[in-house]
Amino acid sequence: MAGHSKWANTKHRKAAQDAKRGKIFTKIIRELVTAARLGGGDPGSNPRLRAAIDKALSNNMTRDTLNRAIARGVGGDEDTNMETIIYEGYGPGGTAVMVECLSDNRNRTVSEVRHAFTKCGGNLGTDGSVSYLFAKKGVISYAPGLDEDTVMDAALEAGADDVVSYDDGAIDVFTPWEIFGQVKDALDAAGLVSESAEVSMIPSTKADMDAETAPKLMRLIDMLEDCDDVQEVYHNGEISDEVAALL
Repeated sequence: MAGHSKWANTKHRKAAQDAKRGKIFTKIIRELVTAARLGGGDPGSNPRLRAAIDKALSNNMTRDTLNRAIARGVGGDEDTNMETIIYEGYGPGGTAVMVECLSDNRNRTVSEVRHAFTKCGGNLGTDGSVSYLFAKKGVISYAPGLDEDTVMDAALEAGADDVVSYDDGAIDVFTPWEIFGQVKDALDAAGLVSESAEVSMIPSTKADMDAETAPKLMRLIDMLEDCDDVQEVYHNGEISDEVAALL
């Protein structure tokens, strides 16, 4: 398969931007607290919490910070009105976009999400309008340098769905989201150190972005991720290396 990791191209990430790190940590802590409150503090029996922990560690959050967040959730001291809300819509170039939110005020959240779509030439859709184009999966990513056969053997034995390698040597392991944690543990035990690990929504089809639509899509994603209630933004936009170089 040509190019870089399709996963890196599928989900626009801003974790590397130091200016955004504080907001990212705030959102991860909110997810840790909510996951622990709803499913308990044991990641072995709480897949949502396990995914949040791995995301926290991938973003270099300290164990002390994430353990305090889990304790807050288990202790039940947080606002119990927080709920997960998924919005679906269409972005520039006909891209399918899913927005995962954690909110205590639906009216505020939907207003902010709708404003972002409208401002960037998209529109907010109805439930089910694009979700059928995505599948919930665990994604464990490895930087170039590992032996593909070694990763593939360990991953498939642990229950992974698919292992994809790229021209630059990067490798992505895709797993059923329910066993994401145990697959990650098995790969860790095999001495395979991942670059990132999280549960996400993976698109089944792609929408090619050109030099005109790609900047508009990036603006939409930036606006959505700047909303405090938005936890994750998923899309099926495909941006080639040539177009990306122009952004």
